[in-house]
Amino acid sequence: MDKRTLLALGLSFLVFLVWSLVYSPKPTEKPIDKQSMPEKDQRQPFLKERAMPSAPKRDFVLEAGRDSEDIRIETELYTAIFSGSGPAIKSFKLKKYLSRLEKGSPLRELIHIKNKDGYGFNLGFSGQNIPNINWATYNVSRRDINIRPGDQPKELIYEWKSPQGIEIQTRFLFYADEYKIDLSVIINNKSEHLLDDNLLLNLAHFPQETKKSYGAFEGMALLLGNKLKEVKVKKLKDQVFSGQIPWMAYEEPYFMAAIINEKSEKAAVKSTILPDGEIRISYISPSLNLGQAEKIIEKFILYLGPRDLYILKALNKKLEKAINFGWFDIIAKPLLVTLRFFNKYLANYGLSIILLTIIIKILFWPLTHKSYQSMKEMRKLQPMMAKIREKYKGNKQEMQKQLMGLYKTYKINPMGGCLPMIVQIPVFFALFRVLPNSIELRHAPFILWVKDLSAPDRLFSFPFQIPFMAPPYGIPVLTLIMGASMFLQQKMTPTPGDPAQAKMMMLLPIVFTFMFINFPSGLVLYWLVNNILSIAQQYRINRQVG
Repeated sequence: MDKRTLLALGLSFLVFLVWSLVYSPKPTEKPIDKQSMPEKDQRQPFLKERAMPSAPKRDFVLEAGRDSEDIRIETELYTAIFSGSGPAIKSFKLKKYLSRLEKGSPLRELIHIKNKDGYGFNLGFSGQNIPNINWATYNVSRRDINIRPGDQPKELIYEWKSPQGIEIQTRFLFYADEYKIDLSVIINNKSEHLLDDNLLLNLAHFPQETKKSYGAFEGMALLLGNKLKEVKVKKLKDQVFSGQIPWMAYEEPYFMAAIINEKSEKAAVKSTILPDGEIRISYISPSLNLGQAEKIIEKFILYLGPRDLYILKALNKKLEKAINFGWFDIIAKPLLVTLRFFNKYLANYGLSIILLTIIIKILFWPLTHKSYQSMKEMRKLQPMMAKIREKYKGNKQEMQKQLMGLYKTYKINPMGGCLPMIVQIPVFFALFRVLPNSIELRHAPFILWVKDLSAPDRLFSFPFQIPFMAPPYGIPVLTLIMGASMFLQQKMTPTPGDPAQAKMMMLLPIVFTFMFINFPSGLVLYWLVNNILSIAQQYRINRQVG
């Protein structure tokens, strides 16, 4: 029984790990049936069949203002480029983050478009009653805006008026030390007709061909009711969600662009993929239903910045729910908070991981201590176990019965040796989810060659490929040390009575080394430190039990 159970545990662990790499757990997404579409009123039902708009079929390129000068917004945190002709964002660079780890790398750009006239965000209408708005030229209140630390928020205002008398004013409010941008859309119907149209806030993104970290997510996210929905890039074509949607966003590893509805009213979100691969996501408001001389103010918040748990939570709009660590969220978030706390004093996330590992080891010390004692005691029983196996080798059922009786007599748990690994698994997978999804660990250095704890460790850089290794190619020093520590730990562990079982246990260090070769170095560091502490603990127990 001990052989079969150990084999099952080993295989289960490997299958679970591979499954997590390929199918990292995400909340399932399913389009909402039309029966659940929200109602506005009996006179003008929200998003009736003709009012279910798609994103505008052409880019937000304002015909009359094609040559208008762009508007530059400078704050302590970012540099943004707005269209000089209408409410559209063409570039958004974060000043505190580089696109790559190498020195001299450009600032991290959140807007990825294919041409200079494209946009990452724009505002428009479905075109039911305002057919010219998406190609109109706006009057702009000011040009470049520069906000220094301590300055009051500054505003950028776009105004447009149709020949029929519909007036639209779009106001962006920028803050000196915040990534959020307040957005107000004021619509005044001075025409003689009912204004039945949908306000559209559109995000556009052209996915970059870069290698994604293990467990990292890229795609659309939204809060439907109070549940997070995530849709990967490949599944974004013709997705529609409807209901209470406080916010929607396009997420990529460590960063996001989000649209938050201040009213948190019922709305719809539609995504599609254009033939050239560009992704369009539209937040569609309820039908405006403005009668003659009626006015409405729609308020939103734009967030373009890092996926930082504390920054998102400070917005108080439930945007922190976008940071999702899957099944291990309940463990991962406390680990992240703890790492941030340690880093305040250690100023090094590698040292913070080491300290966290030591504390976890102390918490599980009694359990692992008892486990190692059980393994040590089992060594004394091996002569008796060998005799039982030899005596009942033709009757496996009786052999298992006699072995279990032996364990019961000497009060030994045959599975005790697996507990040290089992108790590590939840923490391991939690860190596996934290490292590629937490902005705090992005480009976080440790020592010497380990310059990014969220990436695999590599010493030197080779121009040729190495089997089983993802680029960049180099010597995975930390991973090799981890494998050696695991081998030493196995050598110190009492040899199982079953030779096949013993061979399986000795193969584990090799298997783990190959598995860890492309894992984030922070995860390898955790496993290595845990192995070293386990070796010390086992050495102490071996001397005591003698």
